[in-house]
Amino acid sequence: MAATALPTTPPSTARRAVLTRRIRLFVAATVTYNVVEAIIAITAGARASSTALIGFGLDSVIEVSSAAAVAWQFSGVDPERRERAALRVIAVSFYALAAYVTVESVHALIDGDQAGHSTVGLALAAVSLAVMPLLSAAQRRAGRELGSASAVADSRQTLLCTYLSAVLLAGLAVNSLFGWWWADPAAALVIAAVAVKEGRDAWRGDTCCAPTTAPATSPATATDDCCCG
Repeated sequence: MAATALPTTPPSTARRAVLTRRIRLFVAATVTYNVVEAIIAITAGARASSTALIGFGLDSVIEVSSAAAVAWQFSGVDPERRERAALRVIAVSFYALAAYVTVESVHALIDGDQAGHSTVGLALAAVSLAVMPLLSAAQRRAGRELGSASAVADSRQTLLCTYLSAVLLAGLAVNSLFGWWWADPAAALVIAAVAVKEGRDAWRGDTCCAPTTAPATSPATATDDCCCG
């Protein structure tokens, strides 16, 4: 991925206010979508005995908690003071998801539990695959310009939903088309592995957000190695 120059000066007070309002809007949209997504995914997953679909629904619940943490952070007059606490909430949420999905997936593989076909699950994964990249990119741009690690971390949480949607879609499709029952828990384990990585990055604060200042001596060489695009 080509590197892009980082801003050399922090945003003005007026611009920060605009970015803060924008992030609140994105958070509200993310929460609304994920509440609906979680209800549909968990319900459909329970009916189809799909560990991957239930795990996807639980990830949606965790995305809501992540977005709520960012909303709490930006509800105060000094969001930067709440940055670390918000990142901790996001990280712990990722770890909780990974632990649950791993246990359920291993249990399904050992017992040979076969998930049923889920048309609702396939449709949900396809819709999320289209919607989530747009929300993630918009929030990431605002978060990086503002220099907020938690906002960028939350955008990566949303981007993770895109990857998980692709994994879920593949797992459900393979199981439905070929009867490969193990594809469902295998897809769930991929979800868990990605969640562990994202949790670790959030805990460390490795969110690739733009700094509020940059060395004046070499602005042209400043680069952004953000792995989230």
